[in-house]
Amino acid sequence: MPARSPLLSWLAVVSVMLGIFVIVTTEILPIGLLTSIGSSFVISDGMAGLMMTMPGFLAAIAAPLATVVTGRVDRRVMLAAFVLLLALANFLAAVASGYWLMLVSRVLVGITIGGFWSIGAGLAGRLVPVESVPRATAVIFAAVPLGSVLGVPLGTFVGGLAGWRTAFLAMGILTLGVFGLLVAVVPPLPAERATNLRMLTGTLRVSRLAVALTFIIVLAHFGAYTYVTPFLEQVSAGLITIYLLTYGVAGIAGNFIAGSTVTRHPRATFATAATMIATATLLLPLLGTTDPGAVVLLILWGTAYGAVPVCSQTWFAKAAPNSPEASSVLFTASFQATLSLGALTGGVIVDHSSPATVMTLAGLTALLLVPAVARRPAQAGSNVRS
Repeated sequence: MPARSPLLSWLAVVSVMLGIFVIVTTEILPIGLLTSIGSSFVISDGMAGLMMTMPGFLAAIAAPLATVVTGRVDRRVMLAAFVLLLALANFLAAVASGYWLMLVSRVLVGITIGGFWSIGAGLAGRLVPVESVPRATAVIFAAVPLGSVLGVPLGTFVGGLAGWRTAFLAMGILTLGVFGLLVAVVPPLPAERATNLRMLTGTLRVSRLAVALTFIIVLAHFGAYTYVTPFLEQVSAGLITIYLLTYGVAGIAGNFIAGSTVTRHPRATFATAATMIATATLLLPLLGTTDPGAVVLLILWGTAYGAVPVCSQTWFAKAAPNSPEASSVLFTASFQATLSLGALTGGVIVDHSSPATVMTLAGLTALLLVPAVARRPAQAGSNVRS
């Protein structure tokens, strides 16, 4: 590739980060608007949780499928196409006349997640010089906590002022802006080594422990976090935006803390995050029924979850260091599949019991990760040593 100015190179990195930001925000936006959307369509909280389940399942399928089918297509073209699809999904949600149409929009979100994440997560090495790749990767992954700290609270705030449809309309307009930036600053990115099914199955074999750890922690987190709004409304309905903003700020801190420790101490970092999530969710029904208690536990929870994507991606990368795109595909697929399963499981529980019960069961699930991380790396994830 011809040499590019540092400014254009970093603008390209930022555009990919913003692409992931609008994807993450759109995916988890229903969490803050769950009750109001459910009321509009006269459905239960558990049924409304399908808005989180649908994208996750579709993303798990789309990640390997889109990567293999489009393996020889310019990656810039694919990124732009997926962002346009996301804009369409947001506009469709804003005008949905029935819940079925809302779920159709969420299917489009799932396809976008699987395709864009699998390509974008590993692009840093093609956008900046080799010495800047670690910093560029951190910038791209900062989109995940940013989606929580800015996207969901602001979406919830807009939804409270002007209705949940306006929140999705605003996301659609923002997504179009990201599309324009991507087209303007990302250089042509011809496909390099195409990822095929054989490469994916080989990477899966050596990444079994990474898949297991991701399953446990993401199941616990999203089983509870999808229904955190109904729980917090019992504490103080007027402070939902503040609660979610507090959680998101803590998530950004957790992301950068984990980024500085996970390379040297992957096991300790992952185990600490799991323990903190378990502590927060187990104590919320007991100590989170007041404003101070809820805020403290949400800070603990947010800090811990901010570390989870960094930890999980690190385990996948270390398990298969010679197949970065295949590792990224498996990370995306396993993460999204478990996210949807967690939302679905939590929905069934919350419809038959209460949000507090969901929190307790999630905490007990998160505790399972600690002995799993302590396992000796025999057959899977054998490159993760400490």
